[in-house]
Amino acid sequence: MSCSSSGNEAFMPDDIKEKIHNHPCYSEGAHHHYARIHVAVAPACNIQCNYCNRKYDCSNESRPGVTSERLSPEEAAKKVLLVGGEVQRMSVLGIAGPGDALANPGKTFETFGLVRQFAPDLKLCLSTNGLELATYIDEMVEHNIDHITVTINSVDESGEIGSQIYPWIFYNNKRIYGKEAAQILLERQLEGMKKCVEKGILIKANSVLIPGINDKHLPEVSKKLKEIGVFLHNIMPILSEPEFGTRFALDGVPSATDQQQMEVQEACGMDMKLMQHCRQCRADAVGLIGEDRGAEFTKDTFAGLSFDELQIKYDLEARQAAQAKIEEFRFFLDQANERVRKEKEELSSDGHTILVAVTTAGEGMINQHFGSVREFLIYEAGDKGIRFIHHRKVEAEYCAGPDGTNPLQPILDRLKDIKLILTAKIGGCPQGDLAAAGIVADQSYAYQPIEASVLKATRKYFNLPEEMEVN
Repeated sequence: MSCSSSGNEAFMPDDIKEKIHNHPCYSEGAHHHYARIHVAVAPACNIQCNYCNRKYDCSNESRPGVTSERLSPEEAAKKVLLVGGEVQRMSVLGIAGPGDALANPGKTFETFGLVRQFAPDLKLCLSTNGLELATYIDEMVEHNIDHITVTINSVDESGEIGSQIYPWIFYNNKRIYGKEAAQILLERQLEGMKKCVEKGILIKANSVLIPGINDKHLPEVSKKLKEIGVFLHNIMPILSEPEFGTRFALDGVPSATDQQQMEVQEACGMDMKLMQHCRQCRADAVGLIGEDRGAEFTKDTFAGLSFDELQIKYDLEARQAAQAKIEEFRFFLDQANERVRKEKEELSSDGHTILVAVTTAGEGMINQHFGSVREFLIYEAGDKGIRFIHHRKVEAEYCAGPDGTNPLQPILDRLKDIKLILTAKIGGCPQGDLAAAGIVADQSYAYQPIEASVLKATRKYFNLPEEMEVN
């Protein structure tokens, strides 16, 4: 079974395909083209996680729980209208914190009600730890929320694993600790997710990969999610740098590596369809997945505008026309990339595959210069096909590396298992240094569709004709 979130979309029921078609989190294909907005209206949380620190005004950090501005429901609705007019590819509104959407039900559902009134074309989503999920099923159905994200890190009924992740929960007006807290949380998560499936609500389950705690257990989580009917499983590596101030970070629990994430994805992908294009977005993220335009849309940009004025700026007809053009372009890409995506066992005729890194600014094209890249898309490729693995961020752009240091070294550290880089342009100096490290940098596929180019470049790397013979 493929680990890709997009590989089996062609075989999904039509109603499911329609739900996810322009949702950048649920469709790997859509995330190249459609944007999302998160509004930070939910500050409170009803559980404590050892990997979480809900920070306010941290514009330089891109991770869950971080925001630069908290909004009221009215402010959030105004921001959505302003952004929707400027970013016409925006298709989804999500409430993802900085706490828990359902620990702040009044603010969450008031926001959704206002947005539904003025921006009826947007998909509405929320993220939750699941503790109160079962409580608010009816409200979610009432607001036509048919996509949700639930963070679930353990299905261990004893509470042994969960108690290492969650110090406490707040449930039934009291704080509960240890294994009992973990057991109650799991029971409530499973109950809520089952009710969502019964109501036709698509669930993306997030699991934080914590080496030494739940890494070996996550395949069991995937099995349980499949049993329940969860749509998509997202394995997120723990972000645990000391400056983040989380309990795990302060205790010396390290961030998960790319290789650890790939290993766990491989194990979980045998049972569940995985999301592999997640960027672990901020609570106030704006734009395409992988970019953050939030700083462009602060409160002062919409505070003096009325809803009538903002609805004119939103311009529903112009948005529909812009998204129709996106669909035309996606059709072109689908034709170019046809038959390229493969199941893992079909990638290669002889079992030999390599990892390929791609630089892209979006649109499903190889359209970014190596010198300005902040993250790479990673593919596994053989002579017969490719599959998307995940993305990898780098600390600094090559052209903005620290003075007095080799700007390529941090990038090499993240790409040590990569054999081939496809980029729109690269200078002779970094290209030579990459070659010395055993990495081929190829710019001959600039501004071409990513997936078709990955296969062609890989076949060229193997000294084979770029085009496969048609049987």
